[in-house]
Amino acid sequence: MKLDGKIAVVTGGTGGLGWRICCTLGISGMKIVLVYLNSHQKAERYVEELKKNGIQSFAVSADITTEKGIASVTEKTKDIFGIIDVLILDAAYNKAIPFQALDTLTPEIWDYIVHFNLSAPFLAMRRIGGAMKDNGEGRIVTISSIAGLYPFGSSIAYCVSKAGLIHLTRCMAVALAPEVLVNCVAPGLMDGTRMTSNLTPEFTTIARDSTILKRSADKDDVAEAVLTLVRTDSITGQTLVVDSGKVFH
Repeated sequence: MKLDGKIAVVTGGTGGLGWRICCTLGISGMKIVLVYLNSHQKAERYVEELKKNGIQSFAVSADITTEKGIASVTEKTKDIFGIIDVLILDAAYNKAIPFQALDTLTPEIWDYIVHFNLSAPFLAMRRIGGAMKDNGEGRIVTISSIAGLYPFGSSIAYCVSKAGLIHLTRCMAVALAPEVLVNCVAPGLMDGTRMTSNLTPEFTTIARDSTILKRSADKDDVAEAVLTLVRTDSITGQTLVVDSGKVFH
C-alpha cells in the first residue's frame, strides 16, 4: 500500500507504544487519528506535536470497547479526513494477578479483560474492516503480546485474551480477504508503557533478563514492525514477534 495521504486510526494513541506508532505512521506520510479514552491533555499535546512536524492529525475520545464508541470514531474520521484506510488496534487492558491466585481472578475481572482485549477488537474490525472491504482496500494491524504465545504474563486472563487476538487476526484475515490485509505484532516487555507500569519490578526484571539480548523490546522497533505490515501487499494473517529474543515463534 502506498501510504502518502492515507488515513490511519490508532487506538490507545496516548500510550507509550501507541504514540510511537502514531509518529512512525505520520512520518511515513499518513494522516493520523489518535484515539484515546481519558488522557485529554496528553492527546491534545500529542496532536499539536504531530502538526508541528507537518503531520495532519486530530484526537478523538471514545470508548472503543463499545459499538457506540467505534461508530463515533468512524463518523468523526469521515467528517474530518474521509474513509479509514488503516486501523491499528493498540488499546488494551491488563491487571497483574499471579497465575496461582485463581480466587483473585474473579469472573468480573476475567470478563472485563477478555472483552477489552479480544471482543472489542473484533467489534472494531467487523465495522471498520467491513467498510474497508467495501472500499476495495485496507490494512489492519492488531497488537497482541508474547503473553499470547506462552503461559507467562500479568494474568491468565491477559494471556488468554492475547492468544485469542492472535487467532482472531488469522480469522479476520480470511474474512476480509482479498481487499483487506490483517496482521499482528506481538511485543515483549517494553519500558515506558502503561502495560509495564502495571507490573511489579520483580516481574519486569525476570522478563527482561530472560531474553537472549538481556533487554526490553524497543518501542520504535515495534512501531517499525507495524509500519512494515501496513505497507505490505503480500503478508496477511501473520504474527510478528518483537521481544529481544524471548519466544521463538
